[in-house]
Amino acid sequence: MTKQNTKILLVEDDASLGFLMKDALEEHYQVYWATDGQKATDIFKENNFDLCLLDVMLPQKSGFQVAEAIRSQNKEIPILFVSARAMEEDRIKGFVQGGDDYITKPFSMEELKHRIAVFLKRAGKSPMPAAKASIGRYEFQSELLLLELDGTTRKLTRKEGNLLGYLISRKNEVIKREEILLAVWGKDDYFTGRSLDVFISKLRKYLKEDESIAIENYHGVGFLLKEQ
Repeated sequence: MTKQNTKILLVEDDASLGFLMKDALEEHYQVYWATDGQKATDIFKENNFDLCLLDVMLPQKSGFQVAEAIRSQNKEIPILFVSARAMEEDRIKGFVQGGDDYITKPFSMEELKHRIAVFLKRAGKSPMPAAKASIGRYEFQSELLLLELDGTTRKLTRKEGNLLGYLISRKNEVIKREEILLAVWGKDDYFTGRSLDVFISKLRKYLKEDESIAIENYHGVGFLLKEQ
């Protein structure tokens, strides 16, 4: 994937900001700009994108609703929320809806381009080298992002898969929070820490059918994926 053929879906209803973002990114990427949530959903269905930039407050559909629609079709594509809403609950909701990062306005175009480059570089890569791994009664296919149990298959998002793969690769070992954040998110700050908690909760739900495994929280230290 080269920069020239990389497609980005930009969803921003502010005409001035949208123009600036599109102009800054088109130096390296193909940018499709939508100004409302419904149009963004329609455009996504008709094209293959490599990354989505979503404002939260949009006409027709919110950025969270757009993300939900995108995730119903594609579990792997990086989704970055770009919003003036800096409240913690909005950030957490963004992660719950399948977002990979949350950028708060105002921001510099250089910061935006850097974050995009980081996610595009990581897209399609998992910290876990093994193609298949077993944990309890589950089998995880890291390349396909498939978690299987007794013939039932769940498709994970790229971030869910990266996190699960990393935990499996170090199962029965207490891993420090900062190690997980740097390995899976590439940074260690307050909001990525909260994102980690959200994704740990998701993985616990996915693994709850097998009582022989558990993700244990070591308060102030980190997590342990335990297999009895």
